[in-house]
Amino acid sequence: MTSESTMRHARTRNGSTVGRVVKLIALALTVAVVSGACVAGIAVWQLTGNVGQGVHLALLPGQSAPPVPGVGAIEGGVNLLLAGTDTRTGQGSAFADPADLAGSSGAGSNDVTMVLHISADHSNASVISIPRDLMAPIPDCPSPDGKSTIPATDYGMFNTTLSRGGLPCIVLTAEKLTGLSIPYAALISFQGVSSMSSAVGGVTVCLATDVNDDYSGLHLSAGQQTISGDTALAFVRSRHGVGDGSDLGRISNQQLFLSALVRKIKSGDVLNNPVTLFSLANAATKNMTLSDTLTNPTTLVAIALALKNISLDNVVFVQYPTIADPNDPNRVAPNDSAVTALDAALKADQPLQLSGSVGVATQLDPSATNTPTPSAGTPAPTVTGTATPTPAPTGALLPAAVTGQTAAQVTCTKGNN
Repeated sequence: MTSESTMRHARTRNGSTVGRVVKLIALALTVAVVSGACVAGIAVWQLTGNVGQGVHLALLPGQSAPPVPGVGAIEGGVNLLLAGTDTRTGQGSAFADPADLAGSSGAGSNDVTMVLHISADHSNASVISIPRDLMAPIPDCPSPDGKSTIPATDYGMFNTTLSRGGLPCIVLTAEKLTGLSIPYAALISFQGVSSMSSAVGGVTVCLATDVNDDYSGLHLSAGQQTISGDTALAFVRSRHGVGDGSDLGRISNQQLFLSALVRKIKSGDVLNNPVTLFSLANAATKNMTLSDTLTNPTTLVAIALALKNISLDNVVFVQYPTIADPNDPNRVAPNDSAVTALDAALKADQPLQLSGSVGVATQLDPSATNTPTPSAGTPAPTVTGTATPTPAPTGALLPAAVTGQTAAQVTCTKGNN
């Protein structure tokens, strides 16, 4: 997408949350539930009370609901959709003024949506962010009350799927976009993001320049900043304060935050502290709506165990590839050739290798040791924190149009100043 069209795309309403953070709930649940008999008993009792009955997902022809897994890591691959609602309803006094409630209330919009794919051998994981402003076909969706069907459309904005048909409609549309069958899903609110960042003791992010965003109330100085609570929420919501001011820029900023959060959770300080891990899981589930396939604690733990041993280099965040929508400069459309490459890699269960940039709102931290970006056709060696080269993993090298980063890469936010 050209710089000019990206900037026009940036002129849309600023109202988002961060569904991406939900990816790490599973990892936290693993240790929280299995860290000892006492902790396990309390965790299962309290977390089960938090999640409620769950939302039933519509099944496509030939699909069946997954069975509840047994003890241990879930068998085979996992596809799980994670979405964030921008609703201001029930999100505290900071969002209770008439302007906020008029902007988004009730179900809200799924302004952040991602699909987590864990490979069948549990060696790698991919997180695909689907832009809110993507114009694409939306299939038939069950109505929120389940009594009727909302007809399909060939041209609809992706972030309308939540208000259109609830969590099941987001899943059905994402399945159509990615070609994946997605049996698990979760929805998180503003309060969930704020509470989770506080539960881990804050997340340290790098800022290449000052970030100032009057829309989200975010004002941070350049350098390393440890953020939590409402400041972390403002950081991941910020659009006008980062990159080119677009939603696509916000996606890369959120990938930066999530990569830092993954590194924090994978560190010994968190993994070795059951109290911290339980606080993280509790904060998440209290502010989440889960599909009925996720409400059994055994399932959450089984998915967690599939994630637990994946290295940071093999956790890859990518943006669903887009171009400027020819029908509307404020929207984006699928980049067909890049989407074909991404979908083929996901269907084939191949590890994803990036050849493109880290995104318009971020840059690699020059002071950190980062994995070199491979060029097309030439896989590059991976550099660890001790600068010892190791062979790069085999997998699908994505075209440069697919932007993103691994959880191992340390990136810095570029302010929109």
